[in-house]
Amino acid sequence: MMIEKIFIIFSVVTICMMFAMAFSKAMALPDVYFSYSSGDCVKVENFAEGDNYSCEKLPNRYYHVYVE
Repeated sequence: MMIEKIFIIFSVVTICMMFAMAFSKAMALPDVYFSYSSGDCVKVENFAEGDNYSCEKLPNRYYHVYVE
């Protein structure tokens, strides 16, 4: 009975920590703005400290945003 409660608490804490880590990584992804008409990169908005991405050096993962 006590082992089951400990296991449930451990599982809930682990799931919450994994969710927090995934949320943190998702919030750090940069926004890359692309022209809707030409499809070219217009600008990159970096959110994570130390990131220095640009249109010439795009990251592997980013949020794709269309602009006019």
